[in-house]
Formats: sequence, C-alpha cells, structure tokens
Amino acid sequence: MTAETGLAALWLAAALAALQVLLGVLALRRGRAEAVVAIRAVAIVQGALAAVAMAALIAAFLDTDLSVALVAANSHSAKPWLYKFAGAWGNHEGSMLLWVTILGVAGAAVARFERRLDEPTLVATLAAQAAIALGFYAFLLFASNPFARLQPSPPDGAGLNPLLQDPGLAFHPPTLYAGYVGLSVAFSFAVGALVTRGVGPAFARAMRPWVLGAWVFLTLGITAGSYWAYYELGWGGWWFWDPVENASLMPWLAATALLHSVTVLATRDGLRAWTVMLAVVAFSMSMIGTFLVRSGILTSVHSFAVDPRRGSFILVLLLLYIGGALALFGARVGTVRQGKLFEPFSREGSLVANNLLLTVILGIVLIGTFYPIVAGAFDVQLSVGPPFFDSTAGPIALLLVAVMAIGPLLRWRRDEPEAVIQRLFPAIAAALFAGVATFLLGGPIGVRPLAGVALAAGLAVASVAPLAKRNLARAPLQLYGMVVAHLGIAVALAGMAISTAYTQETLLAVGIGDPARVAGYTVRLTGVRPLVSDNWTALEGRLAIEDESGARFVLRPQVRYFTTPATTTNESAIATRWNGQLYTVLGALGDDGRWQLRLWWKPFVTLIWLGGAMIAFGGLLSLVGHQWRLWRTKQRAELYA
Repeated sequence: MTAETGLAALWLAAALAALQVLLGVLALRRGRAEAVVAIRAVAIVQGALAAVAMAALIAAFLDTDLSVALVAANSHSAKPWLYKFAGAWGNHEGSMLLWVTILGVAGAAVARFERRLDEPTLVATLAAQAAIALGFYAFLLFASNPFARLQPSPPDGAGLNPLLQDPGLAFHPPTLYAGYVGLSVAFSFAVGALVTRGVGPAFARAMRPWVLGAWVFLTLGITAGSYWAYYELGWGGWWFWDPVENASLMPWLAATALLHSVTVLATRDGLRAWTVMLAVVAFSMSMIGTFLVRSGILTSVHSFAVDPRRGSFILVLLLLYIGGALALFGARVGTVRQGKLFEPFSREGSLVANNLLLTVILGIVLIGTFYPIVAGAFDVQLSVGPPFFDSTAGPIALLLVAVMAIGPLLRWRRDEPEAVIQRLFPAIAAALFAGVATFLLGGPIGVRPLAGVALAAGLAVASVAPLAKRNLARAPLQLYGMVVAHLGIAVALAGMAISTAYTQETLLAVGIGDPARVAGYTVRLTGVRPLVSDNWTALEGRLAIEDESGARFVLRPQVRYFTTPATTTNESAIATRWNGQLYTVLGALGDDGRWQLRLWWKPFVTLIWLGGAMIAFGGLLSLVGHQWRLWRTKQRAELYA
C-alpha cells in the first residue's frame, strides 16, 4: 500500500495545484475574498501531500519493495540503509519527485509565512508557483511515474550506481535542488509583481530572503559536489567544466547577480526591470540545468539518470514557463518604472558592473555547454572543455574579483575617485606584496595563477575594510555576512590559484616495497589485501609514507568491485595537512607483477572548499540578519502601537 499511498498523494497534490491556479485567477479577476483566504490553505495542503508522496517513495526504498519498478531498478537488498535512503533520489523519477516536493513545500512556506507582500501580489505569486508545480506533477504522473508496479517482482534489485554509493550523495542532490527550487520562488515573485504591477522595494524586500536562501543552498550544493567529485571519481580534480557541473554553475551565477540586484532594489529603489529579468533568467538556468541532466543530450562523466524522450517533456515546460514569463515581461515592461537614479561611480554602479560581468561569464558557460549540440546538428562532433572555459571565463572572473574588492568601499549614489583610491590603498598594497612575493619566491607560475594569488590577497583586505572604524558589537549581521562571503571568495580563489600552479603528480608502476617520491614524501606499497563488504569486494593497498621530517603514516587506497551493477571503482586515500593534501590512487596489477600507483601533492587545495563553506555561511549570516531586523522592527511597532 505504500506505493499506492504515494501515488494517491501525488494525484491529490496535482489536483490541488490546479485548484490553486484557478483560485488565483478568480481572486485576481473578481476579487473574491474567500478565494484569497482559500489559496493559502490549498498551497499548504498541496505541499504536505507532495511531502507524503516523497516519504512513501523513501519508505519503499528502505523496505526494498521490489514490486516497485523504480526500487527494483535502483536498489538492492544488500545495500546499507543510507544508500537505500539516498537511492530514492539517485535516479530519474525519484529526483524529479524530490524536485516537485521541494517546490510544493516552498510554496506552502510562502503561503504560511509571507506577510510583506500586498494581497494581490501574494495571490499571483502563489498561482504562479502552483502553475510551475502543475507542470511537474503532470510530468511525473504521465511520463515518469515513480510508483509504477512490476508484475512479477524480481528476486532482487539491480542496485544503485556504485559511484552514487557515497555519504556525500545522500545530501548533495537535496541541497542542490533546494537551491534550484528556491529560484522558482523568486521567479513566481517576479511574475506575481508583473501581473499586479507591483515591482518596487516592497516586492524586493519580500523576495530577497528566498533568493538568499536559494543562493546559500546552491553554494553548498556546488561546493559539496566539487569535493565529492574530487575524492570519489579518483581523478584528483576539483572542477572539470563538465555539462552537469555547468548545469549547477549557471543558476548560481544568475542567482549571484540577482542577489546583488534585489539588494539595490530593496534598499535604494533601483534596477527594477533588471531585477525582474534576472529572476526570470535565474529560474531559466535552473530549468536548463534540469533539462541537461535529465535529457542525456550531452555526454557527462557523472550524468546518472538520463532519458532523451522525457527530456523533451522538460524542454516543453521550459519553453512554456520562460516563454510565458518573457511575454509577460514584454507586455508589462512599460509599467516597471525606472526607480531612483545614481552616478556610474557609486556602489550601485559597481553592482551593475558586477552583474554585467557575471552575465558575461554565464553567457560563456551557456555557449560552451551547448555549442557541441549545435555543432552536432551539422554533423560536426566536438567537445568543449577546460581550455576554452579557462581562457575565456577565467580572465573575466579575475576582473569580477577586482570589481568585488572595490564595490563595498564605494558610497551609495555617488563617490569621488580620489577618496576611493585612499580607501583602497591597503588592498592594493596587499595585492602587490602578494604578487611580487609569489613571483620572486614561489618558483615558476603562470600569469593567471599569479593574478589569482594577488587578487585574492587584495580582496581579502578589501573584504574586511568595511568593518574598520566601526563599533563591531553594533555592526549589523548583514554586514558580517557580506564580509565573510567576500572573504570566502578570496580564500577559494587563493586555493584555486595555488593548487593549479603548484600541484605535483607522479604516475608509476611499483612492486611491493619499491619507493616512490612526490613533493618530499616517500611512498612505499607494502602490501595489497582483499576485503569483503555487504555489496562489494575490494583490493586494498597499504602505503607506508614518510615525510621530510621523518613522520610516518599509512594510507589505504582501494579498488572496489561491485556485482550489482557490475562496476569497478577507485577509492582514493587522502592525507590532509595544513598546507595541502597528499592524494593517492591504486590502479591495476600489470603483467609484470607491479601495481599502478598515482600520487598527487595538492598545495592548499582545501582552501577551495573552505572558501565555499565561508561563502555559504556569509549568505546565511545575511539571511539571519535580515530576518532579525524584520522581527525587531515588528516588535517595536507593536510596542509603540
């Protein structure tokens, strides 16, 4: 009955989404008060039913209910419970159900907690959110039913992709999807404001927490996904410009631009049309990312759930939603007043420059990702990889960092260049010192890594400058959030630049007891032993390692063999030190009795993920700060009422 309960909940949620759209239209056209009250309740129940459907699917996976086709195709009785749990969304149907569940729950949260929007705009927003959900409910019910039964049931399941059998994948997709779907809320807010001609600071203040929340989740999801690929895929890299990676990066770039734009609109009443357009673009990138991952239209090193036929369904939804929103924007753009003006040399001006640079990078990633498809239509087979993205997006990203360092030191509305140069002097001095010291003392280094190190130092100093001469105890939490987030970018940039420039790699074949050296470490393979687990067997190498100080430790990389499905994976073994990581991978046994061994020394590579975590934490601080200030304002208003 679990599957039937889930399917029934899904049908009911779809029916309520349709009702929610109808109530929204009635409320907006005829102003029926009862419809306005009802739409909140319907949205909450719809979200709850979607959550019930997801819970039913998770229960079917935990019970290994092999009469459910999805469970039989993606699970196995011998799997640990964590991977049965994560297996619920480690496939096409389950991931789309997770998508629509988060969508429904987010709509319910808007209905329950949002009190800043005027009533018509809230109604239009909830109707837009329901319209998005309705398309995905139809997709699940008519093209990707996660609760379809099998008759007869197989004796056991086919098992989950071994690469997904990792604790990181239990949390990475939900985090990323929360970011994607959070942008759907921003999109619905924008549509709602366009429908009611309510684009202004109040709309921006209501939308900003949702954009911040989505951005925090996207940042966490991308950071976690990067580290998972680094240690699990055994290739030692942290970013490959893979289409699936690009699918998450594009919404993040658009959300970052939107986050800055909505702040200008909320606080300075500027960039009205630009903010609405960015909300549409950010959600478009989420949809395009979903289409890329689910359609199989591009080859990816970790695209695990693809279906070209069903991908076309998502493409139709994308065209309907985004085409409709752009048509509405075109029809109502005349009603979106310009807002207050500002001088180009001002903080608003720097944020506009920031947005334009982010948009250019987004365009480069989009073109580079889809270019192979266009070329394929003309029978030209090619791939676009790191050399293209590094050489085109890299320099613009460095320019973006420079603008990021200057922006917070500018005054709102208008500023004087001479005064700004004085404020920037410590950051410029730090950048010059770091650049010259690295060039003279760091050994051979490329131009872009050198610029990255210098800009990271300058940005780090500029990031904390807004706290200078302030009472730190009374500084708003939002300011700390901005400081931590920008400092996180400086930390991540330093990690990228240094690890790119100074990584050392050794690939060799060794016999038992043969020494190998990398970056001052002496590594000896002292033995290889077999291992048996619940659903895999392995050969585990024992690496005895000694560093330059004489300290010794052991690493144990593995080669794992899965039978369901039949797959071989390399499990890296990593030693983390304050200044980097020693990364080891055991390869195959050669005909000459020697084992392949791959060793990397990656200086300061952990700064990349530390920076990512700091960026997300900065966003969280800003979110809490905004909500705290809202609560304090409400308390004071009630006190003096």
